[in-house]
Amino acid sequence: MIMSYDFKAVEHKWQNIWEQNPYGKAKDTGNGKKYYCLDMFPYPSASGLHVGHWRGYVLSDVYARVKLLQGYNVLHPMGWDAFGLPAENAAIKEGKHPAINTAKNVAIFKDQLKQIGAVYDWSKEVNTTDPDYYKWTQWIFVEMFNRGLAYEAMTAINWCPSCLTGLANEEVVHDGCDRCGTKVEQRKVRQWILKITDYAEQLLDGLDTLDWPEKVKLMQRNWIGKSKGLIFTSPVKDTNLTIQTFSAHFEACYADTFVVIAPDHQLLPTLLDGLANKEEILQQAAAMVAKRSADRKDDKEVEGIFTGRYTVDPLGNGDLPIWIASFALANYGTGIVKCSAHDERDFAFAKKYNIPLKVGMVPFGNPDLEEHVLSQQVCFTDAKHGILLHPSQFAGKNAADSRQAMIDYLVEKGLAEEKTTYRLRDWVFSRQRYWGEPIPLIHCGSCGVVAVPQDQLPVLLPDVESYEPTGTGESPLAGIDSFVNTTCPTCHGPAKRETNTMPQWAGSCWYFLRYPNPNVSDKPFDDKDMAYWMPVDLYVGGVEHAILHLLYARFYVKFLHQAGFINFDEPFTNLFNQGMVCKRSEISGAVEKMSKSKGNVVNPDDIIAKYGSDVLRMYILFMGPPELDCEWQDAGIEGINRFVHRLYTYLTNPTTMLDNATLEDKDVTKRLHQLIKTVQNRLDLFKPNTMIAAFMEWLNDATKQNMRLSRSSMEQILVLFSTVAPHMGSELLESLLQVKLENCVWPVADESLIEVENATIAIQINGKMRGTLHVDLQMNQVDIEQAARDQQAKWFEDKEIVKIIYIQHKMISFVVR
Repeated sequence: MIMSYDFKAVEHKWQNIWEQNPYGKAKDTGNGKKYYCLDMFPYPSASGLHVGHWRGYVLSDVYARVKLLQGYNVLHPMGWDAFGLPAENAAIKEGKHPAINTAKNVAIFKDQLKQIGAVYDWSKEVNTTDPDYYKWTQWIFVEMFNRGLAYEAMTAINWCPSCLTGLANEEVVHDGCDRCGTKVEQRKVRQWILKITDYAEQLLDGLDTLDWPEKVKLMQRNWIGKSKGLIFTSPVKDTNLTIQTFSAHFEACYADTFVVIAPDHQLLPTLLDGLANKEEILQQAAAMVAKRSADRKDDKEVEGIFTGRYTVDPLGNGDLPIWIASFALANYGTGIVKCSAHDERDFAFAKKYNIPLKVGMVPFGNPDLEEHVLSQQVCFTDAKHGILLHPSQFAGKNAADSRQAMIDYLVEKGLAEEKTTYRLRDWVFSRQRYWGEPIPLIHCGSCGVVAVPQDQLPVLLPDVESYEPTGTGESPLAGIDSFVNTTCPTCHGPAKRETNTMPQWAGSCWYFLRYPNPNVSDKPFDDKDMAYWMPVDLYVGGVEHAILHLLYARFYVKFLHQAGFINFDEPFTNLFNQGMVCKRSEISGAVEKMSKSKGNVVNPDDIIAKYGSDVLRMYILFMGPPELDCEWQDAGIEGINRFVHRLYTYLTNPTTMLDNATLEDKDVTKRLHQLIKTVQNRLDLFKPNTMIAAFMEWLNDATKQNMRLSRSSMEQILVLFSTVAPHMGSELLESLLQVKLENCVWPVADESLIEVENATIAIQINGKMRGTLHVDLQMNQVDIEQAARDQQAKWFEDKEIVKIIYIQHKMISFVVR
């Protein structure tokens, strides 16, 4: 008799079994070939897990399970990023102490994570708020401080008037706080700052060694913003001043006609000395600073103030007017820039304020465009395809090709000096909040600032009743005398503790180093563990962390490597960014990121209650390419539910499995090995959505052809299936075969049984032949499309695919724009 699938009973049973006898627990360090599979650990918010979280967690679990079945020693841990603004803001909103609120949320998250059926090794669990953990977060800071990487400064920073704390540049998004969205202000506050800029070149070079999405690597390269340029020194007329201007795009420097200075440049007041309207100009400049975007993105509307001063150009361009410009940044280059007609912002600025321009570069081989450039109707910036007009030594030559020769010429003549600059700024590290790691420093009137000795770590965060931010520029810890007043560890005289706390990123910068041995008490990590487990083989998380956590973690690892504590300098070999799960909003009608305010949140608890965890896992995988955003559709999960029950019915039918004395039909064996090969291929391509489709295709063939399976084939099918539906897979292995999943191995396709014929298909892009692709006849159109796009990637860069035409086994044609 065929039984219906009781998913609630099955999933409850196996979750209890795994609770008592964990499957997938990491073996001892050094025990066989390793695979470190890691999720970006969550901060435990009150709202709990949503289906967007599930997308990353299920994806990583599939790969962890495959590696376990392939015989790897797998480390797949989980923990809690529980310090910082998100947790504290939630606690304030709910009126509960952050420690109490965070512990409650961690318990909820952990229960929800166990419902996923993932092979997390809970014996490796870490929590950034645990003193045994943040002792070592503080230790790393002390090591940085002792090596001169941490410094104190009263500096203008990004200040969130809602969160009442300073923010790093990376935490400001579109002029607002990345957590609450409030418009950021500039405020001078005493801060501790880390010299991440000392590692700018290493951070850039390391990107070339990583198997990361190009999008993320490009974001980090752009954020670091390396520029090789020239500095020109020139006198300011009617003063005793000289200024230094920086230019990263100096190819047209012989056409410069004006200079801009940042509105917050420290030289500005001196530059204006002696002018009757000095105070008026300074007030206008201050207003400009307050108005412009704090996240350093280009403003659409350029604004300027004429200073009344001129500088004498060393290249013979005459007296150049000096303007204050909204887009000039004091901390980039020298904060003063020479400008020409060959930069979009400079061009727009000059047109707005009627500043004369001079053309120094024209396009090659385009007379119509050249005419518009010469008449100054359009701005031409393409040095790669530009021809220089000045000076005579370079006239008629390609601008980009002449770049180094021009540097050599200008430097040799003493007209300029070469300089490399970075857009990256030092990391504003301290926060004026309560819920964070205390910064382990002591202020002594005699000895200055002294680090807390290692044997006195951790500096414990005191338990207080009032933890709300003060808004004074000091954290709530400053008002706790019992915490503040202490003894200097050097001279033993009276001293005061540092009262700012660390940012929410401090604990997540190194947690992956703690996971292999979270209980070691005399050091942050063990050398043998690091040599064996690191770096992480697969890291899964959202792209929103590209210039925050991912950059900071790389910085920490490079510091620890340079200091001699670890033998590697990159933490994550392979990175995968999953897309968001979106849903149509009940309010706007648009497909949007899930939000309670939009009425489009899908609670996984509700889905599990109705369909079960395995169905939700499979639907999450099936929704679309995992790197892209996808739309939740109720009809989609209904389809997966039907498939799961069909598969259960087929596999548990007493007639499906052959007795031991009956041989399996060769076509059945061939079809199984085709499936095995397809599943492996799609996993290798990171296309689990098409892997689910392959299971569906196999089941359709199996039921149509009434395939009867040998015991061996049944086991291989269930092992494959267990990676996406572990509860049902484990149940059927036990009930049908009396086999435990932990005793199974990952199947490998026997190529001799498959005998797949090959075909060569043409690849056309916009009607032009671009190449050929060798495929086996079992490949479906989706896989062929992806293979063709991968092979001819350069033709798809920054292009939208409008149409795809596929003629089976002959040609695939793309129309792009």
